[in-house]
Amino acid sequence: MNPASVFSTKLLTAAIKRNATDIHLCPEIMNTSIYFRINGQRSFYCSITNNHYDIYLTHFKFNAGMDIGESRKPQNGSLTINLKEENYSLRLSTLPLKEMESLAIRILPQNNLQDIKHLFLFPQQLTTIRSWITHRSGIILFTGPTGSGKTTTLYALLQSLLIDQSFQAITLEDPIEKSLNNILQVQVNEKSGLSYNAGLKAALRHDPDILMVGEIRDRETAKFAFHASYTGHLVLSTLHANNALGTIHRLLEMGIQRIDLIQTLIAVASIQLVPIETPNGKRRAAILELLDTNLLIDAIENPHPSSIGKMITFSHLRKKAFAYGFTNSTIFNEEKTEINY
Repeated sequence: MNPASVFSTKLLTAAIKRNATDIHLCPEIMNTSIYFRINGQRSFYCSITNNHYDIYLTHFKFNAGMDIGESRKPQNGSLTINLKEENYSLRLSTLPLKEMESLAIRILPQNNLQDIKHLFLFPQQLTTIRSWITHRSGIILFTGPTGSGKTTTLYALLQSLLIDQSFQAITLEDPIEKSLNNILQVQVNEKSGLSYNAGLKAALRHDPDILMVGEIRDRETAKFAFHASYTGHLVLSTLHANNALGTIHRLLEMGIQRIDLIQTLIAVASIQLVPIETPNGKRRAAILELLDTNLLIDAIENPHPSSIGKMITFSHLRKKAFAYGFTNSTIFNEEKTEINY
Protein backbone atom coordinates (compact mmCIF):
# COMPACT_ATOMS: atom_id res chain seq x y z
CA MET A 1 0.00 0.00 0.00
CA ASN A 2 1.45 3.39 -0.97
CA PRO A 3 2.22 6.00 1.75
CA ALA A 4 -0.59 8.35 0.67
CA SER A 5 -3.16 5.57 0.99
CA VAL A 6 -1.77 4.58 4.40
CA PHE A 7 -1.95 8.18 5.60
CA SER A 8 -5.52 8.71 4.35
CA THR A 9 -6.72 5.54 6.08
CA LYS A 10 -4.99 6.52 9.32
CA LEU A 11 -6.41 10.06 9.15
CA LEU A 12 -9.98 8.97 8.43
CA THR A 13 -9.86 6.23 11.08
CA ALA A 14 -8.71 8.76 13.69
CA ALA A 15 -11.44 11.23 12.71
CA ILE A 16 -14.19 8.60 12.78
CA LYS A 17 -12.98 7.20 16.11
CA ARG A 18 -13.35 10.70 17.58
CA ASN A 19 -16.83 11.15 16.00
CA ALA A 20 -15.59 14.05 13.89
CA THR A 21 -17.97 15.44 11.28
CA ASP A 22 -15.30 17.30 9.29
CA ILE A 23 -11.56 17.29 8.60
CA HIS A 24 -9.79 20.53 7.67
CA LEU A 25 -6.33 20.42 6.06
CA CYS A 26 -4.92 23.96 6.11
CA PRO A 27 -1.51 24.65 4.48
CA GLU A 28 0.66 27.38 5.99
CA ILE A 29 4.18 28.65 5.17
CA MET A 30 6.13 25.50 6.07
CA ASN A 31 3.59 22.96 7.35
CA THR A 32 -0.03 21.95 6.97
CA SER A 33 -2.21 21.85 10.07
CA ILE A 34 -4.99 19.27 10.33
CA TYR A 35 -8.09 19.89 12.41
CA PHE A 36 -11.14 17.82 13.34
CA ARG A 37 -14.57 19.29 14.01
CA ILE A 38 -16.06 17.38 16.95
CA ASN A 39 -19.39 18.33 18.51
CA GLY A 40 -19.21 21.61 16.64
CA GLN A 41 -15.78 22.53 18.02
CA ARG A 42 -12.64 22.66 15.87
CA SER A 43 -9.67 20.91 17.48
CA PHE A 44 -6.06 20.48 16.32
CA TYR A 45 -5.07 16.93 15.35
CA CYS A 46 -1.56 17.08 13.90
CA SER A 47 0.80 18.87 11.55
CA ILE A 48 2.53 17.54 8.41
CA THR A 49 5.05 19.04 6.02
CA ASN A 50 3.75 20.79 2.93
CA ASN A 51 5.66 18.36 0.73
CA HIS A 52 3.77 15.45 2.24
CA TYR A 53 0.50 17.37 2.12
CA ASP A 54 0.94 17.95 -1.62
CA ILE A 55 1.22 14.18 -2.16
CA TYR A 56 -1.77 13.42 0.06
CA LEU A 57 -3.87 16.16 -1.58
CA THR A 58 -3.24 14.64 -5.02
CA HIS A 59 -4.26 11.24 -3.65
CA PHE A 60 -7.54 12.58 -2.25
CA LYS A 61 -8.35 14.58 -5.39
CA PHE A 62 -7.70 11.64 -7.70
CA ASN A 63 -9.86 9.23 -5.69
CA ALA A 64 -12.66 11.81 -5.37
CA GLY A 65 -12.83 12.31 -9.13
CA MET A 66 -11.32 15.81 -9.18
CA ASP A 67 -8.87 17.24 -11.71
CA ILE A 68 -5.45 16.78 -10.09
CA GLY A 69 -3.92 19.27 -12.55
CA GLU A 70 -6.32 22.08 -11.57
CA SER A 71 -5.30 24.16 -8.56
CA ARG A 72 -6.63 27.61 -9.46
CA LYS A 73 -10.34 26.86 -9.15
CA PRO A 74 -12.39 25.40 -6.29
CA GLN A 75 -13.39 21.78 -6.85
CA ASN A 76 -15.84 19.38 -5.25
CA GLY A 77 -15.67 15.61 -5.22
CA SER A 78 -16.91 12.57 -3.36
CA LEU A 79 -15.93 9.01 -2.57
CA THR A 80 -17.17 6.11 -0.48
CA ILE A 81 -15.01 4.20 1.97
CA ASN A 82 -15.45 1.21 4.26
CA LEU A 83 -13.71 1.22 7.63
CA LYS A 84 -14.26 -1.50 10.23
CA GLU A 85 -17.32 -2.81 8.36
CA GLU A 86 -18.96 0.63 8.34
CA ASN A 87 -19.65 2.61 5.16
CA TYR A 88 -18.92 6.33 4.95
CA SER A 89 -19.51 8.85 2.20
CA LEU A 90 -16.93 11.63 1.99
CA ARG A 91 -17.62 15.06 0.47
CA LEU A 92 -14.35 16.78 -0.47
CA SER A 93 -13.88 20.44 -1.32
CA THR A 94 -10.71 22.31 -2.31
CA LEU A 95 -10.10 26.05 -2.03
CA PRO A 96 -7.25 27.75 -3.93
CA LEU A 97 -4.87 29.76 -1.77
CA LYS A 98 -1.89 31.90 -2.71
CA GLU A 99 0.43 29.00 -3.48
CA MET A 100 -1.47 25.83 -2.48
CA GLU A 101 -4.99 24.53 -1.88
CA SER A 102 -6.80 23.80 1.34
CA LEU A 103 -8.94 20.69 1.65
CA ALA A 104 -12.12 20.13 3.64
CA ILE A 105 -13.64 16.66 4.08
CA ARG A 106 -17.20 16.12 5.35
CA ILE A 107 -17.76 12.64 6.84
CA LEU A 108 -21.23 11.18 6.32
CA PRO A 109 -21.90 7.79 7.99
CA GLN A 110 -24.10 5.62 5.76
CA ASN A 111 -24.99 2.58 7.86
CA ASN A 112 -27.04 4.10 10.65
CA LEU A 113 -29.73 6.76 10.35
CA GLN A 114 -30.46 8.41 13.66
CA ASP A 115 -33.92 7.97 15.15
CA ILE A 116 -35.66 11.31 14.88
CA LYS A 117 -36.79 11.02 18.52
CA HIS A 118 -33.16 11.29 19.59
CA LEU A 119 -32.37 14.37 17.51
CA PHE A 120 -34.43 16.97 19.37
CA LEU A 121 -33.88 18.14 22.93
CA PHE A 122 -37.56 18.97 23.49
CA PRO A 123 -40.01 16.27 22.25
CA GLN A 124 -42.89 18.75 21.89
CA GLN A 125 -41.05 20.40 19.02
CA LEU A 126 -41.03 17.10 17.12
CA THR A 127 -44.78 16.78 17.73
CA THR A 128 -45.28 20.21 16.16
CA ILE A 129 -43.23 19.27 13.09
CA ARG A 130 -45.16 16.04 12.67
CA SER A 131 -48.39 18.06 12.60
CA TRP A 132 -47.06 20.06 9.63
CA ILE A 133 -46.72 16.91 7.54
CA THR A 134 -50.50 16.47 7.48
CA HIS A 135 -50.66 19.19 4.81
CA ARG A 136 -51.16 17.82 1.31
CA SER A 137 -49.38 20.71 -0.43
CA GLY A 138 -47.09 23.63 0.35
CA ILE A 139 -43.47 23.95 1.47
CA ILE A 140 -41.77 23.33 4.81
CA LEU A 141 -38.25 24.67 5.34
CA PHE A 142 -35.55 23.45 7.72
CA THR A 143 -32.89 26.12 8.14
CA GLY A 144 -29.65 26.73 9.99
CA PRO A 145 -25.93 27.25 9.44
CA THR A 146 -23.64 24.64 7.89
CA GLY A 147 -23.39 21.54 10.05
CA SER A 148 -26.52 22.24 12.10
CA GLY A 149 -28.19 18.98 11.09
CA LYS A 150 -30.72 20.18 8.50
CA THR A 151 -30.28 17.27 6.09
CA THR A 152 -29.96 14.74 8.91
CA THR A 153 -33.27 15.98 10.32
CA LEU A 154 -34.95 15.77 6.91
CA TYR A 155 -33.69 12.24 6.31
CA ALA A 156 -34.79 11.06 9.76
CA LEU A 157 -38.19 12.71 9.32
CA LEU A 158 -38.78 11.08 5.94
CA GLN A 159 -37.74 7.69 7.24
CA SER A 160 -40.03 7.98 10.27
CA LEU A 161 -42.96 9.02 8.08
CA LEU A 162 -42.59 5.88 5.99
CA ILE A 163 -42.84 3.75 9.10
CA ASP A 164 -46.20 5.31 9.98
CA GLN A 165 -47.70 5.64 6.49
CA SER A 166 -47.06 4.40 2.97
CA PHE A 167 -45.95 7.67 1.34
CA GLN A 168 -44.41 7.89 -2.11
CA ALA A 169 -41.41 10.10 -1.35
CA ILE A 170 -38.94 11.39 -3.94
CA THR A 171 -35.83 13.45 -3.26
CA LEU A 172 -33.94 15.75 -5.64
CA GLU A 173 -30.42 16.20 -4.26
CA ASP A 174 -27.04 17.58 -5.27
CA PRO A 175 -25.35 15.50 -3.99
CA ILE A 176 -27.20 12.58 -2.37
CA GLU A 177 -25.72 12.48 1.13
CA LYS A 178 -27.11 9.16 2.34
CA SER A 179 -29.01 6.26 0.80
CA LEU A 180 -32.51 5.84 2.21
CA ASN A 181 -34.75 2.80 2.20
CA ASN A 182 -38.05 2.91 0.27
CA ILE A 183 -37.40 6.44 -1.02
CA LEU A 184 -36.64 7.36 -4.63
CA GLN A 185 -33.50 9.52 -4.61
CA VAL A 186 -32.60 11.50 -7.72
CA GLN A 187 -29.03 12.77 -8.17
CA VAL A 188 -29.24 16.22 -9.76
CA ASN A 189 -26.39 16.78 -12.22
CA GLU A 190 -26.51 20.03 -14.17
CA LYS A 191 -23.53 19.02 -16.34
CA SER A 192 -25.28 15.90 -17.61
CA GLY A 193 -28.53 17.76 -18.23
CA LEU A 194 -30.44 16.55 -15.18
CA SER A 195 -31.33 19.90 -13.63
CA TYR A 196 -33.72 20.48 -10.73
CA ASN A 197 -36.46 21.41 -13.19
CA ALA A 198 -35.87 18.31 -15.33
CA GLY A 199 -35.80 16.17 -12.21
CA LEU A 200 -39.06 17.70 -10.97
CA LYS A 201 -40.87 17.02 -14.25
CA ALA A 202 -39.72 13.41 -14.17
CA ALA A 203 -40.54 13.02 -10.46
CA LEU A 204 -44.09 14.29 -10.90
CA ARG A 205 -44.79 11.41 -13.30
CA HIS A 206 -44.18 9.03 -10.39
CA ASP A 207 -47.10 10.48 -8.40
CA PRO A 208 -45.17 11.55 -5.26
CA ASP A 209 -46.86 12.44 -1.98
CA ILE A 210 -43.73 14.21 -0.72
CA LEU A 211 -40.92 15.91 -2.64
CA MET A 212 -37.64 16.75 -0.95
CA VAL A 213 -35.41 19.39 -2.54
CA GLY A 214 -31.98 18.95 -0.99
CA GLU A 215 -30.97 22.59 -0.53
CA ILE A 216 -32.08 26.04 -1.63
CA ARG A 217 -28.77 27.66 -2.56
CA ASP A 218 -29.72 30.57 -4.80
CA ARG A 219 -32.54 32.53 -6.41
CA GLU A 220 -33.12 29.94 -9.13
CA THR A 221 -33.37 27.03 -6.68
CA ALA A 222 -35.67 29.05 -4.41
CA LYS A 223 -38.07 29.73 -7.27
CA PHE A 224 -37.86 26.09 -8.29
CA ALA A 225 -38.72 24.84 -4.78
CA PHE A 226 -41.73 27.14 -4.52
CA HIS A 227 -42.81 26.22 -8.04
CA ALA A 228 -42.70 22.56 -7.00
CA SER A 229 -45.03 23.31 -4.10
CA TYR A 230 -47.52 24.92 -6.53
CA THR A 231 -47.98 21.52 -8.21
CA GLY A 232 -50.15 20.35 -5.33
CA HIS A 233 -47.44 18.39 -3.54
CA LEU A 234 -45.83 18.70 -0.12
CA VAL A 235 -42.25 19.96 -0.50
CA LEU A 236 -39.52 19.74 2.14
CA SER A 237 -36.24 21.62 1.74
CA THR A 238 -33.33 23.27 3.55
CA LEU A 239 -31.83 26.76 3.53
CA HIS A 240 -28.85 28.43 5.17
CA ALA A 241 -30.05 31.01 7.72
CA ASN A 242 -29.05 31.81 11.29
CA ASN A 243 -32.57 31.82 12.73
CA ALA A 244 -36.25 31.65 11.81
CA LEU A 245 -36.69 35.35 11.05
CA GLY A 246 -33.48 35.28 9.02
CA THR A 247 -35.12 32.64 6.82
CA ILE A 248 -37.87 35.09 5.84
CA HIS A 249 -35.28 37.77 5.06
CA ARG A 250 -33.31 35.36 2.85
CA LEU A 251 -36.37 34.26 0.90
CA LEU A 252 -37.37 37.86 0.25
CA GLU A 253 -33.81 38.64 -0.89
CA MET A 254 -34.03 35.67 -3.27
CA GLY A 255 -37.00 37.24 -4.99
CA ILE A 256 -39.84 35.21 -3.44
CA GLN A 257 -42.85 37.52 -3.12
CA ARG A 258 -44.64 37.95 0.20
CA ILE A 259 -47.92 36.80 -1.31
CA ASP A 260 -46.23 33.55 -2.42
CA LEU A 261 -44.82 33.05 1.08
CA ILE A 262 -48.24 33.56 2.66
CA GLN A 263 -50.00 31.22 0.24
CA THR A 264 -47.38 28.47 0.03
CA LEU A 265 -45.01 28.45 3.02
CA ILE A 266 -46.43 26.13 5.69
CA ALA A 267 -43.74 26.52 8.33
CA VAL A 268 -40.08 27.19 9.13
CA ALA A 269 -37.97 25.17 11.57
CA SER A 270 -34.64 26.81 12.26
CA ILE A 271 -32.17 24.41 13.87
CA GLN A 272 -29.34 24.99 16.31
CA LEU A 273 -27.27 22.27 17.96
CA VAL A 274 -26.40 22.51 21.65
CA PRO A 275 -24.00 20.32 23.66
CA ILE A 276 -25.74 18.24 26.32
CA GLU A 277 -24.57 15.94 29.07
CA THR A 278 -25.68 12.28 28.96
CA PRO A 279 -24.71 9.19 30.98
CA ASN A 280 -22.61 8.12 27.97
CA GLY A 281 -20.82 11.46 27.72
CA LYS A 282 -21.36 14.61 25.70
CA ARG A 283 -23.39 14.79 22.51
CA ARG A 284 -25.35 17.44 20.65
CA ALA A 285 -29.11 17.81 20.37
CA ALA A 286 -31.24 20.17 18.32
CA ILE A 287 -33.31 23.07 19.56
CA LEU A 288 -35.60 24.81 17.08
CA GLU A 289 -37.16 28.19 16.45
CA LEU A 290 -40.54 27.37 14.93
CA LEU A 291 -42.67 29.64 12.75
CA ASP A 292 -46.13 28.53 11.64
CA THR A 293 -49.77 29.68 11.47
CA ASN A 294 -50.28 33.25 12.71
CA LEU A 295 -46.67 33.68 13.86
CA LEU A 296 -45.48 32.84 10.35
CA ILE A 297 -47.87 35.33 8.72
CA ASP A 298 -46.76 38.03 11.16
CA ALA A 299 -43.10 37.28 10.35
CA ILE A 300 -43.74 37.47 6.60
CA GLU A 301 -45.61 40.77 6.85
CA ASN A 302 -43.05 42.31 9.22
CA PRO A 303 -39.91 40.17 9.75
CA HIS A 304 -38.60 42.08 12.76
CA PRO A 305 -38.08 40.59 16.26
CA SER A 306 -40.26 43.23 17.89
CA SER A 307 -43.24 42.12 15.80
CA ILE A 308 -43.00 38.44 16.81
CA GLY A 309 -43.46 38.70 20.55
CA LYS A 310 -44.72 35.13 21.12
CA MET A 311 -42.02 33.28 19.19
CA ILE A 312 -39.87 31.01 21.35
CA THR A 313 -36.32 32.00 20.45
CA PHE A 314 -33.01 30.16 20.64
CA SER A 315 -32.07 32.32 23.63
CA HIS A 316 -35.16 31.16 25.53
CA LEU A 317 -34.56 27.52 24.59
CA ARG A 318 -30.92 27.62 25.70
CA LYS A 319 -31.97 29.03 29.07
CA LYS A 320 -34.61 26.30 29.34
CA ALA A 321 -31.99 23.64 28.53
CA PHE A 322 -29.76 25.03 31.28
CA ALA A 323 -32.63 25.20 33.79
CA TYR A 324 -33.53 21.56 33.11
CA GLY A 325 -29.93 20.48 33.64
CA PHE A 326 -29.34 19.32 30.06
CA THR A 327 -26.31 21.55 29.68
CA ASN A 328 -24.07 23.89 31.64
CA SER A 329 -23.64 27.65 31.54
CA THR A 330 -20.77 27.56 29.02
CA ILE A 331 -23.33 27.20 26.26
CA PHE A 332 -24.24 30.88 26.58
CA ASN A 333 -20.68 31.84 25.69
CA GLU A 334 -20.31 29.24 22.94
CA GLU A 335 -23.39 30.03 20.89
CA LYS A 336 -24.14 33.63 20.07
CA THR A 337 -25.35 33.30 16.54
CA GLU A 338 -28.61 35.23 16.59
CA ILE A 339 -28.84 38.32 14.38
CA ASN A 340 -30.48 41.58 15.32
CA TYR A 341 -32.30 43.16 12.40
